Order: sequence, then C-alpha cells, then structure tokens
Amino acid sequence: MLQTRFTKLVGVQHPIVQGGMQWVGRAELVAAVANAGALGFITALTQPTPEDLTREIARCRDLTDKPFGVNLTILPAIKPPPYAEYRAAIIESGIKVVETAGNKPQEHVDEFRKHGVKVVHKCTSVRHALSAERMGVDAISIDGFECAGHPGEDDTPGLILIPAAANKIKIPMIASGGFADARGLVAALALGADGINMGTRFMATKESPIHQLIKEKIVANDERETELIFRTMRNTSRVAKNAVSTKVVAMEKEGAKFEDIRELVAGARGKMVYATGNSDEGIWSAGQVQGLIQDIPSCAELVSRIVREAEAIIRARLDGMIVHPAAQAAE
Repeated sequence: MLQTRFTKLVGVQHPIVQGGMQWVGRAELVAAVANAGALGFITALTQPTPEDLTREIARCRDLTDKPFGVNLTILPAIKPPPYAEYRAAIIESGIKVVETAGNKPQEHVDEFRKHGVKVVHKCTSVRHALSAERMGVDAISIDGFECAGHPGEDDTPGLILIPAAANKIKIPMIASGGFADARGLVAALALGADGINMGTRFMATKESPIHQLIKEKIVANDERETELIFRTMRNTSRVAKNAVSTKVVAMEKEGAKFEDIRELVAGARGKMVYATGNSDEGIWSAGQVQGLIQDIPSCAELVSRIVREAEAIIRARLDGMIVHPAAQAAE
C-alpha cells in the first residue's frame, strides 16, 4: 500500500484522485472510485440546481460508505450560477473534502474551512499554487499542459511544473495532467507530488456515465488526438480532436471572436456527445493521455492495477538499479 501526506489528509487508501469533470462526475462513477479506495469528486455544476446536488450526494452515499468529495468550479459568466447555494448544499450534506477550481475562491475557502471541510485547489502554475496556499487551502492539485480542460496559458508540461511546484509548496500536492497508469504514479511521487489526479482515464471505465462509443473512442485515439481551442482568447482549453474542434481552431486562426464560435462550443452540444455517442456532436474534453489508455476496466480493476504495478516498479525495477559498493566489490 502506498501512503502519502494526501492519503492521510483525506482518509483514503490510495493516492489516486478522480477530479471534477463536467457531465461526467456523477454518483455512479464517484462511488465506484471511492469503493476502489481512491478519492472521487462529484461535479457540482453538472447538477442543474443546488437541490439536485443535494440529491446526487445522497445517491452517492447510497452506493458507498467511503469518503468522497465535491468539485466546485468558479468561472466567469454573464449569469453566474448560485455558487453560495451550491456551497451551502455541500456543507449541509456533510461533505468533508472539496475540490475548488477557477477564479480566486477565497470566500468559498473561508466558508468551507469554517465548517471543517478540507479544500483541494486546482491550479496550472506555481504562482497560483502559492497564492492558493496563502489563501489557506489544505492541498493543491497542479495541472500540467498535457491535461484535458484548462491548462492555463504558460504551456508548462508536468515534468517541469510538478517539481517546480514541489520546490515551493509546503502543503500536500496532487499531480494532474497526463496520468493513466502505474508509471505515471511512480513518476509523480518521484517528482515530489503526493498522488495523482486522473480525468480522461476514469472516463474510460465501466462505471463512467458516458456513452460506450465515447469510451471506445478514447481507447482508439492516440496522444495526438486533441486540439487547443480558445488560444486566441487566452482561455485555452484542451479538447478531443473532432470535426467541431478542428473547425473552431481554423476559425480562430482567421480571427474569429467568441460570438462567432459560441454555437459550436455550447456546453449543451458537448453534453450530447456523452449521451448519444456521436463524438462529432460537440466539444468534449480529453487529454493527451488518450495515447496511454488501452482498455475499459472497472474502477476497482484500474485502481488496484495501478497500485499493484506501482509497488512492483518501486520494489523491483527501481530498487534493482541501486548497486551497493560492497556488492559491486564482491563481483
């Protein structure tokens, strides 16, 4: 068993996290991750109202007695969701760990911590991680450029970002972006992280609440099958390469503004991808890690395999590379 500062902080068995994913982070997936001994997060804003979130948390509790959390992502919007009401639903439901993401969550951090809720803040740079640490969060999830969703604007890959953050961050840190297997977990621990976050990898599991054809598409895709949209708007998002995302990138190169592509990138269209299995229906998030995903296991199979193989890499492969002077002399 691999025990880290993060597993002790949140009370889970394995240093593996399934972070918030819009339209994907639902009770059936989160409970399966929790039952596997890892930490899953329900995505608050996937639920249409705070009342729906309360019901989804209760549904998850019916499926597991293990710890799980809720993701609350704060994004700029013309008509923002009622964040304070979602926050209240999380607190009143007795959730003990929350993943925050997005713009300066100070008021949410203060309110969660006042009620004894641990806060893991997701960020894409060392400076934002340090800012979140000063804000009083309990742990950081740091996203490298490889990740699905928003990788920030610095284009710093995990191999640099994770140790750079580990050099400066004192609280536990989860590495995110590009993780799918035991090799990634061992690498993240070696780079100074206390565990890994996996999004795309958990999408391709039996319990993931998305269409089977999309799971099979993730398996079929390689590491080149993503696009970076909204680059020209400095709101970069890594999504699966398809007819829609390729068109958006081409339009941006020709100077398109958000109003010109609004209909193409609408969230309602992306939601339909997961419902219908048509991967060209709209924009949907996926990382470069697709190139490392070759099957669709249950969450229990996936987590146990990663932990088992990680222990084998550490004990056999890495330990076997250390040659002690006495043994070398005897040869």
